[in-house]
Order: sequence, then structure tokens, then C-alpha cells
Amino acid sequence: MNALSKDVGTPELSPLIAARGLRKSFGGAQALKDASLSILPGEVHGLVGANGAGKSTFIRILAGLLKPDAGEILVDGRPFVAASPHHAGEAGLSFIHQELALVPDMTVIENIMLGLPKRTRLGWVDWTATAREAVPVARRVGVAAPLDAKVKGLSTAENWLISIARALIRKSRLIVMDEPTAALSVAESDRLFEIIRGVRASGVAVLYVSHRLDEVLDLCQRVSVFRDGRSVAELAGGALHRRALVEAIIGREQTAERVVGRASAGPGKTVLSVRGLTRAPKVRDVSFDLRRGEVLGLGGLVGAGRSELARLVFGADRPESGTMTLEGGTFEPRDCSDAVKAGIGFVPEERRADGLVLTKSVAFNVGLANLGSLVFSPWLPFIVGGRRRSLAQAMVRDLAIKTPDIETPVGKLSGGNQQKVLIGRWLGVKPKVLILDEPTRGVDIGARGEIHRLVRNLAQGGMAVLVISSEPEELPDLCDRVLVMAGGRIVRDLSGEAITRHGIIAASYADAQERIHA
Repeated sequence: MNALSKDVGTPELSPLIAARGLRKSFGGAQALKDASLSILPGEVHGLVGANGAGKSTFIRILAGLLKPDAGEILVDGRPFVAASPHHAGEAGLSFIHQELALVPDMTVIENIMLGLPKRTRLGWVDWTATAREAVPVARRVGVAAPLDAKVKGLSTAENWLISIARALIRKSRLIVMDEPTAALSVAESDRLFEIIRGVRASGVAVLYVSHRLDEVLDLCQRVSVFRDGRSVAELAGGALHRRALVEAIIGREQTAERVVGRASAGPGKTVLSVRGLTRAPKVRDVSFDLRRGEVLGLGGLVGAGRSELARLVFGADRPESGTMTLEGGTFEPRDCSDAVKAGIGFVPEERRADGLVLTKSVAFNVGLANLGSLVFSPWLPFIVGGRRRSLAQAMVRDLAIKTPDIETPVGKLSGGNQQKVLIGRWLGVKPKVLILDEPTRGVDIGARGEIHRLVRNLAQGGMAVLVISSEPEELPDLCDRVLVMAGGRIVRDLSGEAITRHGIIAASYADAQERIHA
């Protein structure tokens, strides 16, 4: 371990950032209840917590994307409320999110200098002066790509370095990194760690947000733990070790947990069988069976490989090795259309970006997976309007989709009703297996309950359902079994009374060397 990474900051230093008692509600849900955190100049400070602990809300408040309902933030000891991301940037705060905010069709140097061009009197960009400023910073962090190369052709690791260069050229005093190694290889991650240590040595503070506890322990001098919207621990020095972090993340509230009724009366024969499925680095040697009438949950932390596994099953990606069978027959989808023909349905995590055509009607969106039954004939592939209307009306009725009519653009519906439209799309083709990736993300509590009831009804009707959820509270309510993924592998198979919030979170932090048990 690099000694530099673990030196504890000088005690007499005043905090660069101090957040005290932050609260934030969305409707009736409290995302932050009492969150406090301080960051010293020139330290790498870790922020950890289970999914839904409030980390993202805290970062969005710091970045000026949200306003807190209560509490205060101090920068250099003075009250500070970021009115906008630009305002936060002016205060020396930079944010590198997991979804990197780069412009793909712009060059490396244009992305580094975005918003800070050097101009001549005529208003044109003085690229010579710009390069003089950008080149040293780009080389300092190890950007190897030519500065005139388009960003869209570069690797994720290279894009991270560009984002760090952009933060440094703005003379940032704090860089917030959200899950920085989620899409990086081991070698790329090691390079990033070297950069972080170098940044810290230059006096810049880093807030390192990650589920990967080994990285946090190696890099950070202090670590704050959030749980259920509260800051519950700050660990440093001899108190900072893996077991203490896991216990703080999980808490000891096992007696408060209860198992809600399961989705189905009893699963039947195996429908989908997966053996040794691998696509490194995200999916490694995954095996499981999904049975008729079963709701199988897939839990784990962000970056564990759950969505990547779903894409392999749906044919969106091809595995490097492993086999799948569907109802006893070989299943080797070359693409998504192969999977649909075989009887697999998929509701993606990003419904607005990947699932729906927001400007098109409810009827149009419901019919997208049912085109074969809606055309006049294979030789005259014209949509029969009456058939599409009948299908859409049936789904609106059966799923209680709240819409003025079936011709309303789906983008005008609430999040919960948009999700029901996506599910309704697949019910028309009656798939053997339905994969739901984060089915209740961004929906209100009423819509969540309706979607849960719908999933249970599908299972009771004999459909096999695979549910991916980042909310440990959701899977116990919904599933017959829960597989927990960590590091691209299935690390726990939970069933019966073992399906609890505590059990899912504990397994999510397991690795090959250590299993954390309740």
C-alpha cells in the first residue's frame, strides 16, 4: 500500500467542506434525514452506504442540482448554497459522475476546456493559448490520446482521465468521484488510483464514493457511512477496517425486519437454465435456474453485473463462454430479436432512453413487440389500426394505465404509467420469461404497489419473472428467491426467511475471501 494513501490529515486543518444536518424529501419519501460530513483540504474522503442510503442526493445537493430542505453547508467556514452546478464550480467543486458528462463529437482538448476557452479580440478561440494551458494538465494525469482526437472513440478509462484534467484545469479544490472504477479494468483502476494519490499530494481533496470497500480502505484517510438518509459513522485510523465498515453500512436492525408474503404459490418446471455464463469483467461464471411461476430477484450493488447479465440473456450482448437452455432446448440468441422470438421479454432500466418512444402514442408503444400479430399478413406488412387499438385498449384496461386515451404521447404519462406501458408491451406476446430491470425506479409509492401486484399476478399465471432491483427493501416483498451478485458473480442464493434487507445487503458486500453473515 502506498504510504501516501493512508496518512491521516493534519488535525488542526479546518474543513474545506462541512455539511451539517442536511434533510431532503421527495413527496412523502425522505432521501436525507440528518446527513453530516466534513472534508479536509488535501484528503481522500470515502463515502459509502447501501443503495438508497442518500449518497446520490447528498452529491446532487453539493453540486447545486438540488436544494436541501434543512441543514447547512459551509465552504471555508462560510455558509454556502450552490444555486447551480456553475455556481458550485466557481466555488472550486468539481463532480465526475458515473455517467461521464463529455461531448462525444468534440475533441479531447475541447472537452477539457469546455466552458473555459481562450478567445482573441475577434471572439475566435485561440487554440495556441488554449493548448499551452491544457497540455501540461492533460499530460500530468496521463491522457495519452492526441488532444485533437474525438472523445467518442476513446476508452472509458481515457474519458475518466479527461474528466479529471477538466477538473484540475478549473483549479478545483474538491473533486467528487462517483463509482469511478465501475467500468474500469484492474490495470485501469490502478492507474486511476495513482492519479488520485497525485491529486491529493497537490493539495486537492477527493470525495470518493464507491461500493468497493477494498478500494475505499486503500485510498481514504477517513470514511463517512450513510444509512437510510443519515450519517451513522465516520471512521479513521485504527477504526477504519472492512468489518467496521460493513457493520456500519448494514446496521444491526435485524429484529425489525419481516418477510412479506411471496409472489407465487409454488414454482414449477425450469424454464431458463444458465450455466457458466461469462463476459468479463462484468459477468463471471454465472449459473442459475429460473422456474415457471417464479419471481427470481437479482440483488447487489451498482456495478455488480446484474444489468450486464440481463443483456446476455436477452441477446443484447454475446457471452464469451457458458451455455443457456430455454425449456430444455439450446438457447443461443444472436441478438435481441432472437430472444424475443424464443419467448424472452425485457423491460430495461432506463425506460425513457432505452424502452419508450416518448413522442409516440400509448398504442404505438404497446404495439412495438407485437408487430407480427398487428400486420395484415407477412406479405402485406401494414399495421391494421383496429388490431393495434384493441391491443392497446386491453392493456390500458387490464393494467389500469392512467391515460386520457390510447393516442396520448407516452411521454406525457407519469413514471409509473410509463412503466406499465412497457410491461403491457410484453404481455401481448406472452413471453415465457420476463426480465424487469429496476421496475419501480422513479415511480411513486402507489404505482410501486400496483407494479408489484402485477408482477405477482404474472407469476401466478405461470410466467417466469426475473427482477433486478437496487433497493434491498423491494426484493423481500416481491420474490420467491433472491440471487445476490458481487464482482460479476453470484455470491448468495437466498430463499424463504433468509430473504431480508439485512441478508441482501450483507451478501452484496461479500467477496471470495470473506462472507459477512448476520
